[in-house]
Amino acid sequence: MVPAIRGLLAALFFTAMISAASAKDDKTLVVGTITTPTVNNAVGSGTAPGTPGTQVFAGLVELDDHFVPQPYLATSWDVSPDKLTYTFHLRPGARFHDGTPITSEDVAFSVDTVRANHPFGRSMFGPVDRVETPDPQTAVFVLKQPHPALLASVTTLLLPILPKHVYANGPIRTNPANTMAIGSGPFKVAEFKAGQSITLERNPDFFLPGKPKSDRIILRFFDDMQAARLSLENGETDAMLQTSFGYGDFDRLKKNPKLEVFTDTFAGLGIVDYLEFNLRKAPFNDIRVRRAIAHAIDRKFLVEKFQGGVTKQLEGPLPPDSPFATKDLTHYAYDLKEANRILDEAGYKRDADGIRFKATLDAPTFSPDGLGRVADYLKPQLKKIGIEIDRRISPDTATWAKRVSNYDYDIAMSQIYNYPDPVIGTHRLFLCKNQIKGVMYTNTGGYCNPKVDEILDQAARETDFEKRKALYARFQKIITDDLPYIYTTTELPYGVVSKDVVGRPRTALGTMAPMLEMEKK
Repeated sequence: MVPAIRGLLAALFFTAMISAASAKDDKTLVVGTITTPTVNNAVGSGTAPGTPGTQVFAGLVELDDHFVPQPYLATSWDVSPDKLTYTFHLRPGARFHDGTPITSEDVAFSVDTVRANHPFGRSMFGPVDRVETPDPQTAVFVLKQPHPALLASVTTLLLPILPKHVYANGPIRTNPANTMAIGSGPFKVAEFKAGQSITLERNPDFFLPGKPKSDRIILRFFDDMQAARLSLENGETDAMLQTSFGYGDFDRLKKNPKLEVFTDTFAGLGIVDYLEFNLRKAPFNDIRVRRAIAHAIDRKFLVEKFQGGVTKQLEGPLPPDSPFATKDLTHYAYDLKEANRILDEAGYKRDADGIRFKATLDAPTFSPDGLGRVADYLKPQLKKIGIEIDRRISPDTATWAKRVSNYDYDIAMSQIYNYPDPVIGTHRLFLCKNQIKGVMYTNTGGYCNPKVDEILDQAARETDFEKRKALYARFQKIITDDLPYIYTTTELPYGVVSKDVVGRPRTALGTMAPMLEMEKK
């Protein structure tokens, strides 16, 4: 069955299974998101676990739309003059959904869990030597070194505070509470239907009085973006706070009088699209092959023809809007003649059909214009330089992620969020020690350069902005020399919400933030 038909049938099935009462209930919101196997964002990153996780769990702080940390589960915090001790004061009376009080022991357990299991937990919490618990309401982070990204790392999205008494029992990745999660956030998990939806019910004992505004949120899973768009247009879904629609849909949706299309609230993401190579395999461990492929990609064409001219060309690991981005990169101009020359000189001879070698290319389903159409473009494009591409189609994001995270690929289209600080979003792809098989959005390509590790370690502890900027400039230059990834574009995400809905999250992290104020008029 083709994906579009399968998605439309799923949409019809979902509509049928929602009762008329709940579908029209003014206190129930239906929010579209991509499929996730888990609610526990302590063990996964990105929109899939992040959207439900930030409703079910609570972190110490939340970032406002200016990246300023605001009190959440922690009412306040103190920083020592040497910036090696952060003392967080927990909200009195805050409880988990099962009624158990939240204590500093839960905070310490959560730091250890995220550090060991999250794709970039080592970058975020490697500098934390220990979390002291002098009393139940006080958690003291003792650092090995200054850590300028710490406050940005203790949000709900990145450090959900887990109940130790629930998640300390057995391997966390297989804990049943990863779906029927126990947190302390504004919503409780009422039902988890694998591959279909998550029903969240208002937490009446939430620590912020009067929040959340809605009684129920149904997170409806979509992997087929055509079905998602039709569901919004038909009024079956109230919002999709971060879409994966094509850029061709942008103007169409803006003209719909019943919908609001927005591009704000995503400043903290810094979305980067790229080709990733499995450097454990030949010929992709040959830098000459990667350089030839880089010369075969016309980024200007990608932006103008596939992405409506609204994205930006990208050549390095940091998006151009990052305060640490530099233009001092090694550039690979679009030049098929040069690409063929490099491969000829490297000894990759063409056979009778003009093919030098073959490779698989995987892309996820969640970004049709940023990743999917680029993968389609690369199949005929790379054939021009003698590389025959087998474009492997995954039925869903989970299948693609399983292949890439288990190193079962040659080349993959991928995408990361840089988040508010490179320590959080960028380091994870490059650190030698962050090769964690089976965990997506780590160093799945197998890149390892001790010099890069040294620079990133210095940048992670440097508190002077200009010195950090200089370190990241050196890092970006080395990466574009080594070319473990080929960057294509930086995307402009957008969201869509019914005009009957007010109070959407307006933080720097967009949809991956608590929906405290969101409700129907």
